[in-house]
Amino acid sequence: MKIQGRLIDIFNRQIFDAEIEIENGMIADIKEISASERRDYIMPGLIDAHVHIESSMITPGSFAMAAVSRGTTGVVSDPHEIANVMGLQGIDFMIEDGRKTPFRFWFGAPSCVPATTLETSGARLDASDTEKLLKRDDIKFLAEMMNFPGVINDDEEVLKKIAAARKLGKPVDGHAPGLTGPGLRKYINAGITTDHECSSIEEALEKISLGMKVIIREGSAGRNLQALKSLYADYPEMIMLSSDDIHPEMLRERHLDKLLARLIDDGYDMFDVIRSVTLNPVLHYNLNAGLLRPGDPADFIIVDDPRKMNILETWIGGQKVYENGNVLFKYEPGEPVNKFNCRPVGSTEIEVPWKPGEIRVITAFDGELFTKETLFEPARGTFIETDISADILKIIVKDRYNDAPPAVGFIKGFGLKQGAFASSVAHDSHNIIAIGTNNEDILTAVNEVVKLKGGLAVCSSGKVDSLQLNIAGIMSDRSCSEVAGDYVRLSALVKSRGCTMSAPFMTLSFMALLVIPELKLSDRGLFDGNKFQYMPLFV
Repeated sequence: MKIQGRLIDIFNRQIFDAEIEIENGMIADIKEISASERRDYIMPGLIDAHVHIESSMITPGSFAMAAVSRGTTGVVSDPHEIANVMGLQGIDFMIEDGRKTPFRFWFGAPSCVPATTLETSGARLDASDTEKLLKRDDIKFLAEMMNFPGVINDDEEVLKKIAAARKLGKPVDGHAPGLTGPGLRKYINAGITTDHECSSIEEALEKISLGMKVIIREGSAGRNLQALKSLYADYPEMIMLSSDDIHPEMLRERHLDKLLARLIDDGYDMFDVIRSVTLNPVLHYNLNAGLLRPGDPADFIIVDDPRKMNILETWIGGQKVYENGNVLFKYEPGEPVNKFNCRPVGSTEIEVPWKPGEIRVITAFDGELFTKETLFEPARGTFIETDISADILKIIVKDRYNDAPPAVGFIKGFGLKQGAFASSVAHDSHNIIAIGTNNEDILTAVNEVVKLKGGLAVCSSGKVDSLQLNIAGIMSDRSCSEVAGDYVRLSALVKSRGCTMSAPFMTLSFMALLVIPELKLSDRGLFDGNKFQYMPLFV
C-alpha cells in the first residue's frame, strides 16, 4: 500500500512531498517525490501523555472511537479512578476493553489506591500488588504519585512502589501541585520524572530546572495551557500535552488536535508543538508508536492544514481507522463491573445543628482544582441552613461502599440558586457527592444516584433528571455522543438554576479530592490538604 502527501518530518524539521509504503502494518519505506498527488499533510498520530479515560464517563473502546476522529492514535492512561472502585478487577477491565480496538492504550500501575487513607474507597493496592502490576508487559509505568507528603516523609510503602518501578526500568509519574524548594527536590530525587499539576510558569520552570518533564494539562476542569504555553519557546524537549480529565462533550468537540492548531496559530514552532504530542511521550515512556520513519508502526494522520488540524484520516498499525467523519472499526463493550453497596440517605442524616460561631466553608473557583477556606457565621436557628444570597450551599459526601452516614459541609463559589445536583464521579474514591440549596432536593438527587448504582442527577422542587453510569458507577457502556448529549443536558439544567461554573459536574467531582489543597470534603469530614489533616466544621 502506498500513500502520498506532504509529510511533516519532526526529526529533520522539514516538510516535503513523500510517498509512504506500508507493509504488514509497518512503514516499509518513505520516498521524497517531486510532487505528490495529494496536497494534504501527513504527520505522526497524536499521543495524550496523561489521561484518565474514566473521566470521559465512557469505556476505553468508546473513547477510542471518539479519539480517532480527533487524530489521536494513543493515550498514556492511569486507570486509578476505576482501581479505587474495583481494584485489580477494574484495571483488567480497562485493559481488556481497550484490546477490542486497534487504538493504542498504554496503561500504568496506579500508585495511590486509595489516594489517601483518609477516605473510604472500594479497593486497596499495596506495594506488593503494585510490583506485580509493574512486572506485566501491558503496564508501562508507575502512575501519578499523588501522595507527595508520603514521598517527602519517607513513607515505606510509597518508597517501595517507586523502587519497584525504577528496578524494572519503568517511568514514575508525578502529581505535586504547588510543591517547591527542598520538598520538590526530594520528590524528584526519589525518581519521579513528570508533573501535570503546574498552574504557573514559575512552578513549571522550577520543576524543569530540576530535570522534571512538565505535562501541560488542558482538560475539562484543569486548564493550564494559557499559563504555560511559553515553555514551547525555550523548553520544547521538556514538555508534553495532556487532557488529564476530559469530559465527553469536550472529547466530542476536540482532543489534542485543536490545542495544536491553537499553539501553531499563536506563533509557536510547528515542529516543537507536534513533538510534544508525538516524539516526547514516545521517548519518555518508551512507547511502541509510529513517528513516520521506515521500520515504525504505520501510525499517522492526514490533515488539511496543521494550523487548522481538521482530521481527514487516522491510521493505526497500517489500518485506516477513521476517514471523513466515519470510524472504520467496530467495538462491542463487555459485561459491566460495579461495586455499589449503600442504602438511600435519610433526611436527618444531612442536618447540621446550629451553634454559635463561624464555620469553615470550601471556596471553589471556576476552572481550578484548588480551593480555599472561607469563614462564615451562619444565622441562628435550630439547624445551619444554606444562605443562597451569600452563595453558601450545602455539600455532602456519602460513602457508597458501606451504610455509613454522609459527611456534611458548606461550599461557596458555585452560585446555585435552586435545587441540587449529585454524582458518583468524585475523585478519587468515587463516593457520592452533592451540592444543593435545600435538603429535600439534595436527598432526592443523592438517592437517585443510589437507585441507579452510579450516575449523575439533577433535582429541583422534587423533579429529578439523571444519567446512569453502569460501569463502576463512573462510566457508561454507551457511545461518547450519547453520553455527551445527556451530560450536556444535565449540565445545562444545573446552570439554568444559577450555577456559574463552566463545568459544574467536573468541578463538583474534585471537591472530594483531598490531595489537592486547600479545603475539601471526604466521606469522613472536612480535610485541609495543606496541613494534611481533618478539620472541624466549626472554628
